[in-house]
Amino acid sequence: MENFLRPIYQERASNQNTKGIAMIEKTSQHSSLTDSFDIIMIIIVTDVDQAWQVKHYEFEGKTAALHIVREDILMNWIDTSGYRTAVEWIIEGQIVFDRNEYMNNLRNQLREFPNTKRDLRKAIEFGKLIKSYSEAKNLFEVGDFKDAHSKIMNSLLHLARLAVIEKGYYPEVTVWSQVKKIDLEVYKLYEEFIESNEEITKKVELMILAMEYVISNRAKVSVNHLLKIMQTKDSAWSFAELTNEETRPYRLDLAAVISYLAEKEIIEIVLEPTKGIDIYQRKYKIKN
Repeated sequence: MENFLRPIYQERASNQNTKGIAMIEKTSQHSSLTDSFDIIMIIIVTDVDQAWQVKHYEFEGKTAALHIVREDILMNWIDTSGYRTAVEWIIEGQIVFDRNEYMNNLRNQLREFPNTKRDLRKAIEFGKLIKSYSEAKNLFEVGDFKDAHSKIMNSLLHLARLAVIEKGYYPEVTVWSQVKKIDLEVYKLYEEFIESNEEITKKVELMILAMEYVISNRAKVSVNHLLKIMQTKDSAWSFAELTNEETRPYRLDLAAVISYLAEKEIIEIVLEPTKGIDIYQRKYKIKN
């Protein structure tokens, strides 16, 4: 299969816009890493109009997918978990072309996972966790137990990814295998939830209580990215001011995060008078 693809990637390698090429083959019949293809090739490029294009090939009963990705899009995927599998392709794949050590340097960067990038990823996952967990509680309170059960499963997945990031790793597609090795507290929550023989109502109720404790303990460190932004000025922030370019990756979950932090008294609400009688704008600042 590689012999068939070689002319394709050699043509790309000769282009000055190509920074690097990696290839990864399917290791088992049911592997999810290669999206059910026999082989995946990822080509990282610069200075092209099309940000991401994918081509599918078949040769002698084998299948391949070729991903041509602009560098800025790839970095966005890496920083925001936009396409987790692509990170694994870079880390695990065989480097078949590397201009000026670009691929090796990128691999080292991914393995190091610097704190600035880690803080952003923690904020993103915490936002999704809080949103999903809040929805689970609301659904439970109105008696929609099956939907609450589903939201708890989503919450556990985001909690698992958060646990992996805290340990300095990028979450993989097989995240529970990672968590089992590095955070038994979170893994046991998941194990207890899926193996519990309790009725669904009791099962969800117990997990909501257990997760409340775990989330509360992780809250402050998980939102370090947001708190650092809020520390850049002494006065209170309006919600509109907080929805800026720096918080864009978790903007859709920011309201849920702000509400949770206010509830836990990590930040405080400042009421600012408006022109309307007895109407105040809510602003937020870090609690001293």
